[in-house]
Amino acid sequence: MMDLYDSQRSMRHMRKLAIQRGVVAILDVGSSKIACLVLRFDGITHDGENGDIGSLAGQSGFRVIGAATTRSRGVRFGEICAMGETERAIRTALQAAQKMAGIRVDHVIACFSGGEPRSYGLDASVELEGQSVSEQDVARVLAGCDVPEYGEGREVLHAQPVNFALDHRSGLADPRGQLGNSLSVDMHMLTVDADTVQHLAHCIKRCDLELAGIASSSYASGISALVEDEQELGAACIDFGGGTTGVSIFIKKHMIYADTVRMGGDHVTSDISMGLQVPMANAERIKTFYGGVHATGMDDRDMIEIGGETGDYEHDRRTASRAELIGIMRPRVEEILEEVRVRLDAAGFDHLPSQQIVLTGAGSQIPGLDGLASKILGQQVRLGRPLRVHGLPQAATGPGFASAVGLALFAAHPQDEWWDFDIPADRYPSRSLKRAVKWFRDNW
Repeated sequence: MMDLYDSQRSMRHMRKLAIQRGVVAILDVGSSKIACLVLRFDGITHDGENGDIGSLAGQSGFRVIGAATTRSRGVRFGEICAMGETERAIRTALQAAQKMAGIRVDHVIACFSGGEPRSYGLDASVELEGQSVSEQDVARVLAGCDVPEYGEGREVLHAQPVNFALDHRSGLADPRGQLGNSLSVDMHMLTVDADTVQHLAHCIKRCDLELAGIASSSYASGISALVEDEQELGAACIDFGGGTTGVSIFIKKHMIYADTVRMGGDHVTSDISMGLQVPMANAERIKTFYGGVHATGMDDRDMIEIGGETGDYEHDRRTASRAELIGIMRPRVEEILEEVRVRLDAAGFDHLPSQQIVLTGAGSQIPGLDGLASKILGQQVRLGRPLRVHGLPQAATGPGFASAVGLALFAAHPQDEWWDFDIPADRYPSRSLKRAVKWFRDNW
């Protein structure tokens, strides 16, 4: 198990301690790279106590003083498959970021893209005990949510109240202090494979670090790549990573759906490697410099030096046309986008008032991807880059750092979640929270 970090509640406490010390590390554990940012907090954050819900308000609360990235090792499909390799990669990235920052970091907030996330929509309603909504009333209505049987071996990663309703008034972000008789809530719950979370927590512990928070990469990417209007009106964020492609849908500044497609940029590289008979390193270079998904008349005459180091002169001097390369890449990219389309349809994305789709992640830099995505996913597609935060190096401003920057915003101003409220054990309905409540109660 995860020892001291069994519950999200204890990790929130760790996060507060880290911010009081003034410095915390951000760790994005991906399939192709591990990115680390070191944040210095220059003031007291609100933690949502006065109703500050939006994560975007956190930009002035911290400054990036260290950043580093290294090639990911021991991670496939966003999940750790070789503990020792991943530990060394995390240590490499963290040491480089600490050296740049000139300070030692003990607390880290991490995000990951694997774990087969599943989304659930929950709701509940209670009568108020007093005239105005108190913290205890919010806790009672959250405790009243009927949690489904999400299966053995899974844990709750996010449980966020998306919408509150007080009597006939809906759309309330924070009902505390308002007058009424009946309080209702709509909550989004995201569960992931328990082993994935435990492996990541154990790996971070082996690196002599304390885990102060954990989040889904899909959620973090949406926070940083979607502008405030898109988060409010409704938009989907598609995070093209190396081993996975994350899908998240936001409305009213809250995530209401998240899922993952177990394909990404590494699969495109693998196709090029097999199609052109070159090593993966050469295939990655060819994809980066010459790749694309739209062929033109010029591409038949645009020849690419494949290169190689086999010692066979004829083999190493081979060339291929760019049209051949596009012919290898496009089917895989189309397959990934078709899988994303299935996820969006399952989530009812067509019923949102806004149909905006934002592509981010390192894989979104393939030329022509936005045009192809607009044909498969819908017309309103744009490429997204992470929001600028203070002190972020130029090298870390690309789409590939959307998750890391989003996690920094999440660390500064986390949205209210289930475990931020003191839900009393005697108020649990006998049939309602079942296994999830037992997990929360045992670990608080």
